[in-house]
Amino acid sequence: MDPTIPSVSSPDPKSQNDDTSSFGLGSSSLPPSAMTYDDIFPGLPETAIGTRTDCTIGKWNNKLRVGSRNVTQVFHIPPEERRVDASNKFGEGDLLKTCADIMQSTGATIETSYAKDQSLTFVVIGKQDSVLEAKREILKRFQTQSSSAVEIPKEYHGFILGKGGVKLKELEKQTATKITIPKETESSGRIVVSGPKEGIEKALHEIQMISDERSKQAYERLEIPKVFHPFITGAHNEKIKAFTEGSGVKVNIPPLSVQKDEISIAGERDGVLKVKLAIIQIYEEMKRKCATVSVEVRKSQHKYVIGPKGAGIAEILQESGVSVEMPPTDSDKETITLRGPQEKLGIALTKVYEKANSVCTAEILAPSWIHRHIIGKKGAGIRAITQDYPKVHVEMEDKADKIIVEGPVEEVERVRVALLANVEDLLSKLTFADIVIDPKYHKHIIGKGGSNVNRLKDETGVTINIPDERSSTIRIEGTPFGVEQAKTELLELVTKMENEREKDILIEHRFHKNIIGAKGEKIREIRDMFHQVQVTFPDSSEKSDVVKIRGPKQDVDATYKYLQKLYKELLESSYSVKVPIYKEFHKNVIGKGGANIRKIREETSTRIDLPPEGSESDMIVITGRSEDVEKARDRILKIQSELVSIISEDVEIPAKYHQSFIGAGGKLIQSIMEDCGGVQIKFPPSESGSNKVLIRGPKEEVEKAKKTLIEMSNEKNLTGYTETIRSKAEHHRFLIGRNGSNIRKIRELTGARIVFPSDSEANNTKERDIITIVGREDAVKKAREELENRIKELDSVVELDMHVDPKYHRHFVARRGELLHEISDQYGGVTVSFPRSGVDSDRVVLKGAKECVEAAKQRIEEIVNDLEQQVTIDCTIPQKFHRTIMGSKGMRVQQITTEFDVKIKFPEKSIVDPEVDHVNGQQVDGEAVIDDSPKPCDIIRITGRQDRCQAAKDALIALVPVTAEVAVPYDLHRYIIGQKGKDVREMMTTFDVNIKIPSAEQQSEIIQISGPVAKVEAARQALLNRVVELEKEREDRVLRNFAVHVEVPPEYHSKIIGKKGAVISKLRDDFQVNITMPKPEDSNPQLITIKGYEDNANLAKEAILKMVQDLDDLIKQDLPIDQRVHSRLIGRRGRNIRQVMDQYKVEIRFPIEGGNPDVVTIIGPEAKVQECADYLLNLVEEYMQDIDDNDSSQQYLRSSKPEGHFNQRNPGQTGFIVAGAPWEQQPQGQQYQGQQRTAVIAPNTASNEEFPSFGESGTNASSGGAPLWGPRR
Repeated sequence: MDPTIPSVSSPDPKSQNDDTSSFGLGSSSLPPSAMTYDDIFPGLPETAIGTRTDCTIGKWNNKLRVGSRNVTQVFHIPPEERRVDASNKFGEGDLLKTCADIMQSTGATIETSYAKDQSLTFVVIGKQDSVLEAKREILKRFQTQSSSAVEIPKEYHGFILGKGGVKLKELEKQTATKITIPKETESSGRIVVSGPKEGIEKALHEIQMISDERSKQAYERLEIPKVFHPFITGAHNEKIKAFTEGSGVKVNIPPLSVQKDEISIAGERDGVLKVKLAIIQIYEEMKRKCATVSVEVRKSQHKYVIGPKGAGIAEILQESGVSVEMPPTDSDKETITLRGPQEKLGIALTKVYEKANSVCTAEILAPSWIHRHIIGKKGAGIRAITQDYPKVHVEMEDKADKIIVEGPVEEVERVRVALLANVEDLLSKLTFADIVIDPKYHKHIIGKGGSNVNRLKDETGVTINIPDERSSTIRIEGTPFGVEQAKTELLELVTKMENEREKDILIEHRFHKNIIGAKGEKIREIRDMFHQVQVTFPDSSEKSDVVKIRGPKQDVDATYKYLQKLYKELLESSYSVKVPIYKEFHKNVIGKGGANIRKIREETSTRIDLPPEGSESDMIVITGRSEDVEKARDRILKIQSELVSIISEDVEIPAKYHQSFIGAGGKLIQSIMEDCGGVQIKFPPSESGSNKVLIRGPKEEVEKAKKTLIEMSNEKNLTGYTETIRSKAEHHRFLIGRNGSNIRKIRELTGARIVFPSDSEANNTKERDIITIVGREDAVKKAREELENRIKELDSVVELDMHVDPKYHRHFVARRGELLHEISDQYGGVTVSFPRSGVDSDRVVLKGAKECVEAAKQRIEEIVNDLEQQVTIDCTIPQKFHRTIMGSKGMRVQQITTEFDVKIKFPEKSIVDPEVDHVNGQQVDGEAVIDDSPKPCDIIRITGRQDRCQAAKDALIALVPVTAEVAVPYDLHRYIIGQKGKDVREMMTTFDVNIKIPSAEQQSEIIQISGPVAKVEAARQALLNRVVELEKEREDRVLRNFAVHVEVPPEYHSKIIGKKGAVISKLRDDFQVNITMPKPEDSNPQLITIKGYEDNANLAKEAILKMVQDLDDLIKQDLPIDQRVHSRLIGRRGRNIRQVMDQYKVEIRFPIEGGNPDVVTIIGPEAKVQECADYLLNLVEEYMQDIDDNDSSQQYLRSSKPEGHFNQRNPGQTGFIVAGAPWEQQPQGQQYQGQQRTAVIAPNTASNEEFPSFGESGTNASSGGAPLWGPRR
């Protein structure tokens, strides 16, 4: 049994019975049939926690072991090379999720180690290919990715790719890099390698090796042991630089990370032989002279020997001529080998020990959980300790109870002392606790956006670490009090969640915002009503209708019903109808200051939306309950009817023509309504079969629309015959002809109308070939015959030869024959065949329909003619303007190339000319050199026909930006800029210019406008016009700021403001003024300020004074009304009292806290106050009578029982008696099962004084005194 679980023994029933006498229940006073409390309510059985006996342990040990083909690879990412993860949010576990994705995609197993210094170590286990692929993905996602490029001739790219790209993929996998090779169409030979630094080095080495092998120049490969490579490269590559400078030779020596012996030399033959001889000479000399010595140096000190970027090893090699060979970083070996001349080994050895012992290491014992507190928020804590010691390195290992400090001896000691003091201080203040909680509750503990856990952290001042879903242990760290408080709250929260249930309700996504309300006001009200329930709406991007309700069962059900009711109301109130109202009458619907539309909205409880000012629509949309919408619609139509003589008239149109009259998307009927002055034409529902079409509008316009519809109907009756014919969609353009010439001839000849498929039908494979012919039967037949003849001609295939100069063939077949595909699509699927590459022929074959072939031939001849007349001219424009000329994403240049059918090539960015060497600003030969010739970087080349090139050049020059200055008063600058720069950005976008406004520090009036000449001038003029408008607005602003003051007693201020500001808002709207009420802290609390035009301000002042005069005429009367009837007077949600106030035009105030609770105040005109008082007093008299009657009836419900007759039904029986209950214990302490228990003073359950019958009058209450058990009621 677990010693931490207390043992609970099941008491013996016999001993329990014996013990009852010791609890003060004498057996003589109990009837024989009495049962003890422990008989009726026995204790729970003992919870046996036995030890597990699992017989299966070791059961599988005898199975045959199979050898594994898995490989294991360990690699380390130092903190300086880690990719910064900006999305590392609370609880997401980005590292683990990413590793899980990689394991799933590659099949390898990944283990990670995350050190306190932010470094990462990965252990990858699996098949060889899986491990390499996983390593590549890990380095790609977690290590900073740099890139490097190498120029390789295009002809060697295929050897790097390999067959089907296999060689490139293998190289990428081996080096964990991404290698980008330019496409065949690109002229560049630049190969870009991106990835970790070590992988880039390996990849570049392999690529260079492949290139050198395939080079047509001299190439030599030397097999020289890796250990002699440092002597050949020299310290800091000095010897290699000396070999290659001026010789045009490339020497490729594998980097230290690549364990290969081969050295390749490529370049001019003489140079290659010379370098080869020098390298062999160095190798032979060092082979003869070299000796080795091995020393043991602690692994942790190797990095000090290596130095930053290998500077330490290079320094030893430079000073002593000895190579230092370090073991791999992922190896446990501590042996360092020195190789070099015998006489230099001692110097090198001294240097190695000097660098290795330049630092010392100290260990500090500190629990691992306290490490993060030492580091502090964003490293502030550890930075405060180490900021004065930059050479000291502090390392905190994950899950290790120690801290390692490395650095110079004196500095390490100071940091160690500071850290020890910090650890002791933290341990005295902080503690931790681990609690086990099911991972399914973790997200609820965290809350939305971490709200719950952050609130708990703020309240208790602790740190709460919640693991990922694979662990259930939550750690709390902080002060002992805070940890205990947070632990208690978390456990209570979990207990609460365990007793909760979750229910889904379907509410259409469009209503979610209505239920949530502005800034969440409505959903907060729902949560306040059902405070134990959590209502969760789906994210707006999910478009889901499922709303989740979570909480106690009863509350969840209540919330579910409430939301169902709310949803039903929203459905009913979302009925919408469109009402066409003539545009010129919209202002009358709105009314002055929006009075009309506001009144309709309030009285009908609907939402009324009018079209925007710039819109051409005349539809007003009304939304709400269907009956309310109809009321609002009638009222709006009534406004229009009062303004103009509107009539309605029916016209008979056969139902079969209705759809054709309406047209696709209602375009045809819309055009008829617009032509007829905006009349409304309403067709009956298609299922009704009615022929009546309703026309509504002004009389003249209705007559015009009626005439038009009748004419169209008659025409339909005559020309209602229809036939269809099929033709290939690519032949339609030839049937139609240029600008519709062919189809127009057929129409004129036959009188039939021919309809080709629309653009939307062209995408439908079933309908794209159908041509419809409409008209009289004879005309349709004749048109069909004409079309069939033309289609037959187009379907007959002919073959045609033409001659095109071979030098132009490339133009047609370039970009995978893009131009040929375009010609084929444009001219009915004509097949154009050019001679294969390498065949010396100018014969081009065209196959297809005769007309299509002729048209395609003509187009090819036009293209060839353009190519023959092509010229290239230069346009010199300084390079600093090129970006401006190109425009955003090259749009300006694309527009010019399309408009003038030319090609425009911009130069590469300028680079410093390597042939001109200016030292410290000196000039060549002491003379100033002035070169007026255009720079290559300024020359833009334009290719095309001569006249078009010149026009394109003029267009480019016109785009060269100029700058104009406009003087604008400084105080107007902020209005030109607009709110958050909106106005100035809009002006820059409109005129496509750049506007520079001086900063506040400059206090300058000059605004600069830069851009093309024409656009700058237009922008300058617009700016000047804006300045004029602003000056007029400034003058108007002065007039609008005329102020008058009026003094009003503070008790009237609330009346002037009105309910929710309704009165003061109406005053502001009616008089177009701004009214400012005084604040409590103002010197004169009676002074109201009115600002606006002088006349309006004075009128508003008069209106306020009139309101004050009316308020002065009111009286106040206090009525004594019993507080018990106040609630009945007020009614549900104040409905009753509002009706009384509306009826008598008075204000009724009930007592506030601290006042007389039985006094009600009435304020209003004297006569109305008196009438209201009489009415209220009559009501009070009725209510008080009801209360008195209710009180008198209650006394008859109470029955009286004589004392001692508690069992009158069977007086001869003693009833059901329980002995030994916890409340029937004597005061003295008793031993119970070996534990001391202190009993409470128990009442006598047989006494009617302490346990009176329900409804019994209190005759015995006075004589019995205070009860001995339970609180006094």
